Amino acid sequence: MARQLQIRLMTWDVKDTLLRLRRPVGEEYATKARAHGLEVEATALGQAFRQVYKAQSHSFPNYGLSHGLTSRQWWLDVVLQTFHLAGVRDAQAIAPIANQLYEDFSRPCSWQVLEGAENTLRGCRTRGLKLAVVSNFDRRLEEILVGVGLREHFDFVLTSEATGWPKPDPRIFHEALRLANVEPAVAAHIGDSYRCDYQGARAVGMHSFLVVGPEPLDPTVRDSVPKEHILPSLSHLLPALDCLEGSTPGL
Repeated sequence: MARQLQIRLMTWDVKDTLLRLRRPVGEEYATKARAHGLEVEATALGQAFRQVYKAQSHSFPNYGLSHGLTSRQWWLDVVLQTFHLAGVRDAQAIAPIANQLYEDFSRPCSWQVLEGAENTLRGCRTRGLKLAVVSNFDRRLEEILVGVGLREHFDFVLTSEATGWPKPDPRIFHEALRLANVEPAVAAHIGDSYRCDYQGARAVGMHSFLVVGPEPLDPTVRDSVPKEHILPSLSHLLPALDCLEGSTPGL
């Protein structure tokens, strides 16, 4: 019988895997606007944000670092464009709102730890696993993780801003493997994005798990991911790890 491999490193996505915003973006934007004397519908802001974020990410990927932007400038521009698309044309009136929103999203009170996250991280630690973050996030992530009480669980935190490589770029996964001094076959990644997390990790030879929410999976994704790699919640991870031991990740 072939010798079973034991997982030694678990890397984690953060947003919508371990944490989520306490309130939808549109509501948060509308509340801050109201505090500055502007009435804008939360629904309109939410719809505008989704359009602007997608376009900004396409035109200036990874916070525009290769275009000479900082992540703060990138986000302030997203807020300005969001309000503009929602019908507010006065950029001068939006500037203080944008700055306030940037600061507020740095604070732990804006974020909620997902159910099962802390217990699962503790369970992984009890097993002697190395834990690390691999996230398409900006420089605020360390502060947020400290504030919500999760930073202590991780050996290191890699963000796409700090490394310059957003998932699914293989280099950010290779950097995590290098820092942990492990081979891909004894590492696993957990995240909620099929492309960035599940496929990204498997492309470098790591195991991977896909965290899914209450919404049904896209049929293409469902047919591409073995059911034992799908986690309905984080509480399913440790049992899934027991089943994983000894298997070989697909490339």
